[in-house]
Amino acid sequence: MNNKEMALAAAAALDSKKAQDVVVLDVAQKASFADYLVIASGMSDRQVSALCDEVEDRLAQDQAFVKNIEGKRTGGWILMDFGDVIVNVFSVEQRNHYNIERLWGDCPRVEFQRSEE
Repeated sequence: MNNKEMALAAAAALDSKKAQDVVVLDVAQKASFADYLVIASGMSDRQVSALCDEVEDRLAQDQAFVKNIEGKRTGGWILMDFGDVIVNVFSVEQRNHYNIERLWGDCPRVEFQRSEE
């Protein structure tokens, strides 16, 4: 699984579990730490945690394992480091506060297959 496929799989996993406003950004030309950022919101700390569990489980099925997870105990913002793919799952309030899409606003968005309702 290449980096783009991993980012798209993470986004699809988030979307399938009803994450809000899932975005995939191609940051490869602007960042040295990753090629893709996946950003999503959950409606509660419990949902944020469940969304991260879903991403971790889904990517592990394809032998893509998380290297580090930050924020799992504190809630509000969980960062999952898969190497060249970084998954950020926020509470709505934290996402509005940090607004990291603005920081990476000049990076291209990557479309992904959204789940059917």
